[in-house]
Parts: sequence; C-alpha cells; structure tokens
Amino acid sequence: MLDWTSIIGLLSVLFIAWLLIQVFLKGPTLRAYDQPVRDCRAGSRNGASPENQTALRLLRQAQTEIRAAARKQWLETVRRVMARGFCEPPLLAGDQGYQIREVDAGGVPGEWVLAPDTDPNRRLLYLHGGSFISGCPHGHRAITTQLARVTGAAVLALDYRLMPEHSRQELIKDCQAGYRWILDHGPNEPASARELFVAGDSAGGSLTLMLIAWARDQGLRAANGAIAISPGVDMTFSSPTLKSNLQTDPMLGPSLEGFMKLPHSIQLLTFWAVNRMMPPNPLISPIFGDLSGLPPVLVQASEAEMMLGDARRYVNKARAAGSKAELETWPEMLHVWHLFAPILPEAQEAYERIGRFVERCITH
Repeated sequence: MLDWTSIIGLLSVLFIAWLLIQVFLKGPTLRAYDQPVRDCRAGSRNGASPENQTALRLLRQAQTEIRAAARKQWLETVRRVMARGFCEPPLLAGDQGYQIREVDAGGVPGEWVLAPDTDPNRRLLYLHGGSFISGCPHGHRAITTQLARVTGAAVLALDYRLMPEHSRQELIKDCQAGYRWILDHGPNEPASARELFVAGDSAGGSLTLMLIAWARDQGLRAANGAIAISPGVDMTFSSPTLKSNLQTDPMLGPSLEGFMKLPHSIQLLTFWAVNRMMPPNPLISPIFGDLSGLPPVLVQASEAEMMLGDARRYVNKARAAGSKAELETWPEMLHVWHLFAPILPEAQEAYERIGRFVERCITH
C-alpha cells in the first residue's frame, strides 16, 4: 500500500511529465489557421476521374505486397516498393531526349533529371517523400521528369540519408548541403543558378518548407519559389484532418490508423523518442517557425487526404506573416497523386499549374 510520500512522489512525476508535454512537446495552438484559405484554387473536376480507380488498384497492390512481408523484411519491402514506383515514367521511354545523370551534390548522392529543353541555369532541388524512412530519386522519377518538363529547369533529386539508420538531424543536414551545392553547380559545370526553386512531396514537402526558412536565416540566396506537394508541416499532430480524413485517405490512413488512436501525449512522446527532436522544432515542423520573408510558396493537396489541414494551416499562417502562399486542392485524390502522372489527368493538371506558378515567380 502506498504511503503519502510515495503518492506525492508519483503525482510530482506525473505533473512534470504533463508540464514537459504541454511546454516542450505540444507547441502553441494553430486553430486560428483552420479557416478555409481565401482564393484557394480547386481542381477542374467535381470528383475523381475514372482513371483514379486504376491508381487505387496500383496502390492496393503495393500495400498488399508490403503487408505480406515478414516483420524483419518490412522496411526492406517498403523501400523496394517505393524505389520501384507506382508508374513507369513514359518520358524516359524511347528516344525523347530526357536524361538522368548521377551526381555527388556536395557529399550527398543524387541525380539530375533533364528534359530536352532544360535550361541549366534554371534549377530545381527536389526532395522525395517516404516518411523519412523510404523513398529515393528513382522511385520519384514520375514526378521529377514531369517537373523538368513543365518548368524547363534542371531538376536535382537528392538521395538524402534515411531513418532509422541515420538520425533526423543527419537527413536535414543532407538537404541543407544540397541547397548550398545547387546554388553554384549546374548539370554541366560549376555556375551560379540564375533561377532556383525547391520542391518536395509529403516528407519532402516538409523538408522543402524547412529549407526556405533555413536559407533565409542563414543569409543564403533565396529560392525564386517553392512547391510543396501534400506536405506534413506539424509534427505535433494537431491538425483536425488527421482524424476527419483518416477513412478517406487510402495512402496514409491504413498505416497511421493505429498511431492516431493513441492518446495525444503518447504520440508526442513516441515522436520525441524516435526523432530525438522536439515536435514543435521548426526544423521538423516548419509551421512553428517564422514564416515572414519567404519566397512564394505553392502548396497542392487532396481534399480527401489527412495532410489537408497541415496545408491549409501553413498557407494561412504564411499569409498572415506577409509571405506569398497559394493553396490548390483536388477532390478525392490520393496523397501525392502526382506519383500517378502517367494515368491520372488530375496529376497532369497539377503539373501544368506548377509550371504556371514557376513562370509567375520568374516574371513578377
């Protein structure tokens, strides 16, 4: 039976844990940024195209392969599936003039993706998604080839280190090194970039938004613009759509359902233990940083995905801080539906809008 001393000690420990969570792990409230984004542009369709069923089928096939893997082979299987990609990029098939060149980008491996009309002095640093544990440039060529096509830029897809073999801090340093390197190195020779863009999807979208704020704080040359596709910007997991869109997100929902059922305090403590960084740290949760003085940002998200709330909050907060930010949404799309560009008309529309955004950044 516990005596009063033990009870007081236990209560003290619980209070300290609660205080730790509230002060250091939870972060300030972001509810003020939950309102719909003014002038948000929606996709041209009211619902998903018929081709979306093919994309869903390809996703289910990949998920079945991953679920069938033994526990010890799970991560290896995820990485194999992500490296293969969901759709073969048709722009690399045949003699269409697209090139892939492996490169050492300041100590970080990567690849240049070049379209036939690439301008080597217009550059785009691309950061792939994969929840920081998977993904690679090869598996994201369905995206990088399209970006090279619509922007005319030389696209540098960075193969940054992954968790858990490496720490979150190490992969962040890789992205920062890639940013510094691309400023003065093109696909053909060392030369200063005339125009620079940064883009990424999902986890890479988070890294993209981290980088543009970091570059500002470091006094480095700013990018002309940034593109974040379905980004996760809040690692305190406070967005309302993480739960409201759980059942309508076939990409993230199945893998995050168990985690989202945990008490919020356990989610925060788990994240802290795995990443060894406080969840509200702007290096991993860009929305908690200073969003003033940033280059123009385009965010694209699905209205059905769990990351919709993160996208909405980021754009609203960036605008409130005086930065230019746009949000474009599509109904009923998968998280990062851009990976299905060869079959989805909504993906092609999204890329065309990215191309127009890049031109606006250059001409205005």
